[in-house]
Amino acid sequence: MKLTIVAATGGIGRHLVEQAVSGGHDVTAVARRPRELPGGVRTVAVDLTRPDMRTLAAAVRDADAVLSALGPRNPRADAGITSRGTRAIVEAMHAEHVRRIIIVSAAPVGPVPLPGRPTPPRHDPGDGFFMRHLGVPLTRAMFGRHYADLADTEQTLRDSGLQWTVSRPPKLTDKPLTGTYRTAWNRNIRGGFSVPRADVAHHMLAMVNQPDTIEQVVGIAH
Repeated sequence: MKLTIVAATGGIGRHLVEQAVSGGHDVTAVARRPRELPGGVRTVAVDLTRPDMRTLAAAVRDADAVLSALGPRNPRADAGITSRGTRAIVEAMHAEHVRRIIIVSAAPVGPVPLPGRPTPPRHDPGDGFFMRHLGVPLTRAMFGRHYADLADTEQTLRDSGLQWTVSRPPKLTDKPLTGTYRTAWNRNIRGGFSVPRADVAHHMLAMVNQPDTIEQVVGIAH
């Protein structure tokens, strides 16, 4: 397939590029500093805090799918980049008539209120007692602005008219690829507290050719 990978130098993005190239795909890697990427892929320099829309549109042109690992390097300081960047990606995809997009969000996002959804469920249906009463309140207290931005990002996709899928992992680790993980639609994974970034990338690539994941939020964890 022809894949455009956004935020290709980030923790998940690097794994997406490596695994996609290993799988024989034609990869266009989008990053603010693409010189950090290995050789063998087409690279495009785009700063998604203030994107050049012509360059971004050219990067997604003729892609079978766009995979975005966009997120802040510092969730406390850089909140807002994911929603702004995703809106730009959606605009570029519409301009180039590209339909399929898969993005990374986060497990605690489900109960976050939005202007169009002021009273979401109090808890994610997949969370157990510990996550409901300690884990999620703690992480939202620390990174509330970031999760609100991810909720806004997910809503952008729901409103986009594109063939979207959202991946919601819990705590990300740098452990090696296992290829063994649990997934669930529209809920978090009970007892799933972490997952390697490499496995999130592996699952995102797998979902590109799974039409039943379109317009779904998919939880993933070990």
